[in-house]
Amino acid sequence: MKFSPQLERVTLLRRYKRFMADVVRDDGSEITVHCPNTGSMKNCVLGEPQQALISDSGNPKRKYRHTLEALQVAHGHWAGVNTSRTNALVEEAVRSGRVAELDPCSGVEREVKYTDSRFDLALGERADPHTFIEVKNVTLGPGPEDADDGVIAFPDSVTERGQKHLRTLMEVVASGRRAVLFFCVQHSGATAARPADEIDQRYGELLREAVAAGVEVLAWRVALSQTEFVLEAPVPVLLTRGT
Repeated sequence: MKFSPQLERVTLLRRYKRFMADVVRDDGSEITVHCPNTGSMKNCVLGEPQQALISDSGNPKRKYRHTLEALQVAHGHWAGVNTSRTNALVEEAVRSGRVAELDPCSGVEREVKYTDSRFDLALGERADPHTFIEVKNVTLGPGPEDADDGVIAFPDSVTERGQKHLRTLMEVVASGRRAVLFFCVQHSGATAARPADEIDQRYGELLREAVAAGVEVLAWRVALSQTEFVLEAPVPVLLTRGT
């Protein structure tokens, strides 16, 4: 995913009302930008001024023309916080054939319905996919006072919706089709991913139950720069802390 013009480096002052953030540009001017992230952004927003990247929609009619894309977090790493980018990053990698486990030759579809759920991606014909893929944006890294172990976690707040997706992925497997949970780890310091049991214990329990039932879990780290975000490399998934 290339950016033209390139992302602008600014200083984040505050995030508030969930979808708004105030930033300072290099010329000293302060603007309000859109923050497209429904999560808590725990350990991403540090509570003090921090470096950030914003994009420019080029649309002067938009109420907030600019969008918060990434933040410099603890230990000098960067985290991608625009969750609307996540599906596109994974789709781009799958379509290009870079994810060996997900062959695009039979077709790649977005937003495919299964019973009362809608999955982010599917492989095969839209009317009869053979593989359903649920994508999650993963950014919960260590805080400033924590050791930098490189293990990035999901979720950053209790997610009943995420729990429901895991149950439906298990239903997919029970129907004889393939189900994949894809952790898109938008954190430059990532060496592994894990469920955040300390945030949502039930999600962690369901994830381990899903894996035992045959749901596959993939995790890839995203490389972030002012000119491009791209799925860079797979990282292991630790189903329990330390293993």
